Amino acid sequence: MDTMRDRFIATTSRLLDEEPRTALVLAEISAAGFEQAQRRHPDRVINVGIREQLLIGAGGGIALSGMRPIMHTFASFLVERPFEQVKLDFGHQNTGGVLVSAGASYDWPAGGFTHMSPGDVALLDTLDGWTVHVPGHPDEAEALLRHAVTGDGRVYVRLSQQSNAEARPVTGDRFLTLREGGGPAVVAVGPMLDNVLAATEGLDVSVLYATTVRPFDRETVRAAAGGRGDVVIVEPYLEGTSTTAANDALADVPHRVLGLGVARRELRRYGTIDEHLAAHGLDPVSLRARISAFAGQGALDAHRRS
Repeated sequence: MDTMRDRFIATTSRLLDEEPRTALVLAEISAAGFEQAQRRHPDRVINVGIREQLLIGAGGGIALSGMRPIMHTFASFLVERPFEQVKLDFGHQNTGGVLVSAGASYDWPAGGFTHMSPGDVALLDTLDGWTVHVPGHPDEAEALLRHAVTGDGRVYVRLSQQSNAEARPVTGDRFLTLREGGGPAVVAVGPMLDNVLAATEGLDVSVLYATTVRPFDRETVRAAAGGRGDVVIVEPYLEGTSTTAANDALADVPHRVLGLGVARRELRRYGTIDEHLAAHGLDPVSLRARISAFAGQGALDAHRRS
């Protein structure tokens, strides 16, 4: 199976052929994959070099001209390093564009902490009007990218090396209900789904799948939480990023929210992706223990017996 990044390169290359207003701005990352597209569209495929602030500034200028820019590099260089340009050149100018990242929270551990971005979605949460897509499979990444490019708003598409084994239907801004139960509603975001499904096998919980986390699907979460009002959110980035959104969705009913994700502590032994998952408690065994402890194992057992 190809990776989300492979699919991004193939899909964007086709979009450059199909959509005359589409432009691509790169900062060296993935440039080799777009060599043919650049030869076909030298005026709409621009590589600014390792100048990430310029990457966003050039994209903002292209957007003001009426084009639809796609800007791409590692998440830490796309959101964190040029954050002021993201805030001003798109938000303050009230114009639209598509940020597409690679690297995610720890997709290239050997690259060190400079190439890790667990805080990217939380940082974008400080800005107004951003749609955030977190696909869990290359097919979902393609569908979400095409939707983003043909729109007009400000969109962040967060790609990851991690992938679920199976693609799920992309349902716009709505979360997809995969299991219904009497216990907590567990929201699995993007590539966290397979681990969540394994972790909750046999537990009396509802499982929701989110590939679009902003806007946050308040209605589906409220319906799944039911009378107990308990929600667990498992995200592949900074833990607690979406707990405020879930709390707001349930503000008028008694509720509890547990945010699971990448811990704030920095892991200085970079290891592998799987070792990072385990260290942050995002592997199936750890997730099962954490979800069961939150819900109360006795309550889960009682639900299964009833």
